[in-house]
Amino acid sequence: MTIGGELLQHSNTRELIFRIPDLITYISSITPLQPGDIISTGTPSGVGLGRTPHRWLRPGETIVTEIEGIGQLINPVIAEA
Repeated sequence: MTIGGELLQHSNTRELIFRIPDLITYISSITPLQPGDIISTGTPSGVGLGRTPHRWLRPGETIVTEIEGIGQLINPVIAEA
């Protein structure tokens, strides 16, 4: 993930504590999964609170999240009124 062109997080699903098939098996034992459902797994190291000094999002920045072979999700940061 980059913010304003600065690489802050870089990881792979191989680094997850639980494997994706195991997560799907567990979650689907609790609730039916439907096409389009999203399973949020947390975040790799590099989040703002874990950095020294802390790194918070600022209005005007752009967050780019990329999944290799799939594409990018680009989100602008705006100030809340």
